[in-house]
Amino acid sequence: MAERKTTRRRKPAPKPCPDCQAGQTSESFQVGGRRKRLSNDRQEALCLTCLGTGEACTD
Repeated sequence: MAERKTTRRRKPAPKPCPDCQAGQTSESFQVGGRRKRLSNDRQEALCLTCLGTGEACTD
């Protein structure tokens, strides 16, 4: 008789980060010499909740 094939269980997919969904967020920034003013442009920043992984914390 032939041996039975065993099936492997898949690991569940990680939950996405509730803040960023992808690991990066966009933030506004200040420009100027003495009088800082808010720029209309945005820059990409690392998400501090998931530290750039894009996955929700398990803690």
